[in-house]
Amino acid sequence: MAATVGETRASTGGDGSAREAGAMTHREILEALTGLIAALFTALLSSTIVSTALPTIIGELHGTQTQYAWIITTALLATAASTPIWGKLADLYNKKVLVQTAIVIFVIGSVIAGAAHNVPLLLGARVIQGIGMGGLTALVVAIIGTIIPPRDRGRYSGYMGAAMAVSMSGGPILGGVLVDTAGWRWCFYVCVPLAVIALFLLQRTLHVETVKKDNVSIDWMGATLLTAGVSVLLIWVSFAGQDDYYAWFSKESAFFVIGGLALLGLTMFVESKVKDPILPIKIITERTTALAIIASIAVGVGLFGATTFLTQYFQTARGFDPTEAGLLTIPMVAGMLVASVGSGQLITKFGQWKPFIVAGAVLLLVGFGLLSTIDHATSLWTIGIFIAIVGLGTGMLMQNIVLAVQNTVSVENIGAASSIVAFFRTFGGAIGVSVLGSILATRVKTLTVDSVSTLPPEQQAVAGKSLQDGLDLSNMPDFVSQIVRFAYGDATGRIFLVAAVVAVVTLVSVIFIPNRPLRTTIDIATPDAEQKYEEEREEKNEEKNEEKNLTR
Repeated sequence: MAATVGETRASTGGDGSAREAGAMTHREILEALTGLIAALFTALLSSTIVSTALPTIIGELHGTQTQYAWIITTALLATAASTPIWGKLADLYNKKVLVQTAIVIFVIGSVIAGAAHNVPLLLGARVIQGIGMGGLTALVVAIIGTIIPPRDRGRYSGYMGAAMAVSMSGGPILGGVLVDTAGWRWCFYVCVPLAVIALFLLQRTLHVETVKKDNVSIDWMGATLLTAGVSVLLIWVSFAGQDDYYAWFSKESAFFVIGGLALLGLTMFVESKVKDPILPIKIITERTTALAIIASIAVGVGLFGATTFLTQYFQTARGFDPTEAGLLTIPMVAGMLVASVGSGQLITKFGQWKPFIVAGAVLLLVGFGLLSTIDHATSLWTIGIFIAIVGLGTGMLMQNIVLAVQNTVSVENIGAASSIVAFFRTFGGAIGVSVLGSILATRVKTLTVDSVSTLPPEQQAVAGKSLQDGLDLSNMPDFVSQIVRFAYGDATGRIFLVAAVVAVVTLVSVIFIPNRPLRTTIDIATPDAEQKYEEEREEKNEEKNEEKNLTR
């Protein structure tokens, strides 16, 4: 519903501020956000519920640590691969229909995942879920970008951040309760009615005009090459360094790395030639977007990669049940909630966004650095403080990086630009889960072998047999389960150390992002229209101040 570029009028929105011609009022925006946030909340909830249930799922389905990581990775990979496609579709077709389609796909994947009887089927269902989640991730942000000017988008992004925080806090708790009562399958089934509610809310509240375009084409070749390249690299990092597969420096590793990079290079070549690229080179090479992409990859590595293993740490290393593990993650989510909503409101008030993302990057680095010191005996209060700092940093970064990118592109490219940032953040998350999962598995195995080697010969035989049956600690002898718990507890700090190194990249990237003022129109406006809008805003503020003085 964007107005003509540069067109403004001296009218007021629902909040009393001047607004662009044809723009939605504050009340209309809130009504539309109800369905959008409900859809996003459902998708995010599915991820956080699963993270708590994973130790139980892997135990019952007799999975391994590598499969543990891939249950997360497959969904993230499918989300990352499909996000640019959904973003491009959002610039070409009806966004309302697209977001409803994404919800339906997500529901189908959830039902199949709940009925899965082995890990391969569960992985397939997670791919379907990821495709739906990719649509919701790209489309919700793109729709918000087409109905709200960047200058006013901070507080609405804060609402999205609040929904993310609530889903991340409620998900682990709800997942723990479901695992302890109804069973882990309901961690997937519970998302179905929530998704249906979101579907009907969108049908009732969301009204977005569609700009018809002729000679539209989708870059399926680019999408295929991109997915293939990412998949090859993820397969490499998932299995490299493990005794049963291949070393980091080996012929197999060289094959995967060269093949993956070649496919990504071919992707860039194709994207530079096709009419409607999935990843527009012009947008990617723009300085703000390029730096935001680098920062988003690093944020994804830390957020999805490191935090995925927090609930495993609480359950496997510390012996808490799923519900308790969920409750123990609340400090991180509380930090996200406060930082996301607070920074959004302050950005809208002052029009300054860069100080918040720089502060967020610093907090993320400090939080991961502190978490790198934990082991199997670290005080839970100490861990709570550390993860709260990570939550504060993440809350300031995620939505505000997207805001910075949206501020630099026209409304017709906002879907592609938003999805590009979301793609690389999710891609970073998939890399993080795979790489950190591999590092964790290798470190746990080393610590476990060292501990077992100190046992008497008869106990070594018992331990060796028990460890071959997977991660079901309930069926292990006490002395073996204790060895495994200590190994996981002492190995977890290593993955946070890696996340801290990656967080340095985030900090450097956001420091160099150009500090451009947030525009006050939905689309890129002419200087005259921008000046007129600011004059109207100042005049309105002066009238409010006069009314306050008269009242006094």
